[in-house]
Amino acid sequence: MAHRYFKRFRMEIDLSRLQEGVPELPEGFFWSEWDPALVTRHAQAKYASFSREIDAHVFPCLGNIAGCQRLMREIARRDSFLPTATWLISTQGNNGHDTQDCGTIQGLAQQGRMGSIQNVGVAPQHRGLGLGRALVLKALRGFYEARMRRVFLEVTADNEPAVELYRSIGFKLTRTLYKAVDVEPSSVS
Repeated sequence: MAHRYFKRFRMEIDLSRLQEGVPELPEGFFWSEWDPALVTRHAQAKYASFSREIDAHVFPCLGNIAGCQRLMREIARRDSFLPTATWLISTQGNNGHDTQDCGTIQGLAQQGRMGSIQNVGVAPQHRGLGLGRALVLKALRGFYEARMRRVFLEVTADNEPAVELYRSIGFKLTRTLYKAVDVEPSSVS
């Protein structure tokens, strides 16, 4: 088995410097606060957001629905799980009855008043509407309410739109990491 290394950035923000409030969602979109009954819906939004993206190569569990469900259950069961920083964005279908979940974010409380953002995801057909920014800012507000002082996240360096979004909100690069992923020898480039 060969390895491929993915460059990842750890980015942090000091919540005392947070300037931006939570933006309004576009018409037809709405928030769902954390509820354990939403685990499957968060997992489905996560799968829709990541299954065809680079993150599914970096974290293979994001490439299939069962992996997303397992990951979401594991995050929600942690003692450090932070419901106030965990949100789902949905929209009504064309008939006004079917709900489509299109964005998800989860938060964990770390030691020393440090928060950790997990899996910011927006489904491809809903990108470019400001949903990613809204998710991050809504989660940051939840971390602030939980008395966290700083929040960090990790992002794959090749995901330039996400890196730029986090920078525009105020996240600063604090560390560069490399994640080794097992790959078949014929697929190493």
